[in-house]
Amino acid sequence: MEKMVQDPLGYAKDVVGKDPLATFLGIEVEEVKHGYARCGLTVKPEYLNAVERAHGGIIHAVADQAFAVASNSMGTMAVALTMTLQYLQAAVSGERIFAECMLVHAGRKISSWRLEVRGDNDIIIAIGDAVAYHK
Repeated sequence: MEKMVQDPLGYAKDVVGKDPLATFLGIEVEEVKHGYARCGLTVKPEYLNAVERAHGGIIHAVADQAFAVASNSMGTMAVALTMTLQYLQAAVSGERIFAECMLVHAGRKISSWRLEVRGDNDIIIAIGDAVAYHK
C-alpha cells in the first residue's frame, strides 16, 4: 500500500466526498468513519425516470459516492473494481435518500463492502456489494 494518505477521514470527506460529479448532483457526505460512510441526496424532479420515480442512475450515484468515501477512509487511496445494486423499492421526487457503505473485509490490496440505500421512513430502496483496489 504505497499511496498512504496523511488524514484519511479528512481526505475521504473533503476531497473524495466533494468530487465534481457528486457536487453537481447535490450528494452530501453526512458521516464518515474508518471503513464507513453515509451520503445523502434529495431527489429532484430532473432525477426522475419515465414513470416518475427516481432513476436507477441517481440511486446508483449516491451508493457509488458512499462507496468512494468509505473505501478512501482506510488510509490508502482506493478505486472501485466492481459495484452491484439490487433495486427493491422506488423513491419519489422530494424524498431524501441516503446510502451507507460498510466494510466487510480488508485485505492488503482488495477490500469488500456492503451497500444499503434507504429513503423516507428508513425503507430500503437498494442493497448491494462492492470491491475496491487500494493503491
